[in-house]
Amino acid sequence: MAEPEPATPAAATAPEPTATATTPEAAPPPRARGSWRGWRGRRPFWGGLLVLLGGAEILFTLRAPLPVILHIGPQGLAGYVVPVVMTVCGLLILVNPAQRLFYSIVAVLASLASWLTSNLGGFLLGMAFGVLGSCLTFGWLPDQPPRRRRLRRGRPRPEAADPATS
Repeated sequence: MAEPEPATPAAATAPEPTATATTPEAAPPPRARGSWRGWRGRRPFWGGLLVLLGGAEILFTLRAPLPVILHIGPQGLAGYVVPVVMTVCGLLILVNPAQRLFYSIVAVLASLASWLTSNLGGFLLGMAFGVLGSCLTFGWLPDQPPRRRRLRRGRPRPEAADPATS
């Protein structure tokens, strides 16, 4: 008869290694994330994105296969030109932030014109995105010093005095 081998206690109690959620394949490299943040921080990203989405939404509602589509105002070319101008302005805001003031003024005028030309401004949603994005772009200022909250982010917070002990 063969005797069973004694089990080693270290091998029997050692937990098996498990895969973690933060594998190198799942998370982008820090350098790529930092370069994306740097690119996004040097331009009015959210304003340009909202203008772009507003123009795209209006274009999609023009060709939507909905049973009820409102056609108010002149039809034809103006219904397509206005959202195309909004979409181009959104792209130009992202690509060329030096001319952001001009692009934001053109985009807000095109957004307001979409009320008359393109299904009530893409059922109000595209027009609202365009106006909001244009306002964000117009108010964006480059080369601002970091806010106090971001400066304090790296420092530890001072402990607040407990009012019960005072």
